[in-house]
Amino acid sequence: MRIRRTLLAAARGLALALVSLVGSITLTTLMLASLAWTVTGIGVVTTPIVLTWVRGFANYRRAWAHSWCGLTIPAGYRPLTEPPRPGLRGHGRRLTAMLRDPATWRELLWLWVDASAGFLLALLPLALLAYGLAGFVVPLVYGLSGGRVHLVGTELADLSRPGALVLLPVVGAALLALALVAAPSFVRAHFRLAAAFLTPPKTGLAARVAHLAASRHDVVDASAAELRRIERDLHDGAQARLVAMGMTLGAVEALMDKDPAKARELLALTRQSSADALTELRDLVQGIHPPVLAERGLGDAVRALALRMPMSVEVGVELTGRTEAPVETAVYFAVSELLTNAAKHAGADRVRVTIRHAGGLLVAEVEDDGKGGAVLASGGVPGQGAGSGSTGLVGIRRRVGAFDGTLALNSPAGGPTVARLEIPCVLFPARNPAG
Repeated sequence: MRIRRTLLAAARGLALALVSLVGSITLTTLMLASLAWTVTGIGVVTTPIVLTWVRGFANYRRAWAHSWCGLTIPAGYRPLTEPPRPGLRGHGRRLTAMLRDPATWRELLWLWVDASAGFLLALLPLALLAYGLAGFVVPLVYGLSGGRVHLVGTELADLSRPGALVLLPVVGAALLALALVAAPSFVRAHFRLAAAFLTPPKTGLAARVAHLAASRHDVVDASAAELRRIERDLHDGAQARLVAMGMTLGAVEALMDKDPAKARELLALTRQSSADALTELRDLVQGIHPPVLAERGLGDAVRALALRMPMSVEVGVELTGRTEAPVETAVYFAVSELLTNAAKHAGADRVRVTIRHAGGLLVAEVEDDGKGGAVLASGGVPGQGAGSGSTGLVGIRRRVGAFDGTLALNSPAGGPTVARLEIPCVLFPARNPAG
C-alpha cells in the first residue's frame, strides 16, 4: 500500500513538474508580451484573453489539489459587472476590471513561484526514487564501466575508492526510505505553496462568506416560492380536473341504464378532461425539470426551448461534456427567463444564445435586438417589476448566485441587450454527471 502510494505520488509529481514548468513559463511569457503590446492597443485585446487562460490554469490546479490531496483553494474572483462589449473601449473596460481584481495579481505572482519552487517540490518524489534506485543499480554495472559510472556525460561516482561499493547502497536505501515516507507530503507541500499565493486574504474571505450567506437566504426564499407555485398549480389545475372527472364518472354510472346516450356524452367529456389533466401535469413537470435536460443535456434543452419561442432564436453551444445537474438546471431556466423577457417586454425579433465553457466557467450569453432599457438594479425591463422567487432579472441573479455565479447586463436604450451568465464549474465527460 505504501509502495503504491509512493509510486502514485511520483507520477503525480512528474505531471505537476511538467505542467508547472511549461505552463507557468508559457503563461508568464505571454502575459509580459501582452502587457508590452498594450501601448499599441493590441494588448488591450489580448491581455484579457491571457488572463482568462491564467485563471483557467489556476482553476485546474485548484481542482487537482482538491482531488489529489483534499485541499480546497478558494478563488475569490471579483464578479465582472458587465459583459464584454465590442470594440477597443469594451476590451479596455474588461481589462481594467480584471487588473483591479487582487486575485489577478496573486495568480501572476504565483506563476513565478510555481515555475521555480513549485517545480522542485513536485519533482522531489520522483528524484528520491530515481537516485535511491541508482544507489543499488550503479554498483551492479560497476564491472561493465571500467571502474567509473557516468550519467549524462558527467562522472557520478568513482567506485574504485574504498567503501564506495558499500556507501552507495546505504545512501540509496536512505533515499528510498525517505521517498516511501515523504513522497505524498512533497505533493501536498506543492499545493500548499500554491494555496499560500492563491488564497484570498481573510477580509476577502469574510466578504465572500457574507455573500454566500445572502445567496443561501435568497435560494431558500426562491425554493419556498417555487414550492408554493407547484402546490397552487396542482390544486387549481390537475387536482381540480381529477375531482371533476370523479364526479362525472359517478354521473355516468347513474345514467348508464336510464340514458345511455347521455352517459356516452359524459364519457367523452371525461376522456377530454383526462387528456387536459395529463397535459397540465406534463407542463408542470416541464417547469420543474425538463426531461430533455436530463436526457440530452443543456445544449439540446436550450435548442428545444428556442423552437417554442415566437421570435427567431439562434443557438450556439460549445460544450465538450456536461456539468452538475443543478448547474444545468439553473442555466436552463435563466436562459428561459431571458428569452421570455426578450419576447414579452423587449419586442425582439432575433435573439442569439451562446453557451460555452472557458477558464473554468460555464458562460451563457443572450443577445436580443429589442428596444433595450433593461435595468438589473430594479430587476427587469422598464415598467416591469423585479418579481420574486425565480422570476425577473433579480430572480436570475439569485438563481446563479447560489452557485457562486454572476449575471452581467448591458442594455442601452434602443438596444441591443446582452445578458451574460458566468458560473464556476467543471465539465464531466460522463453522460450523467449527477450520478
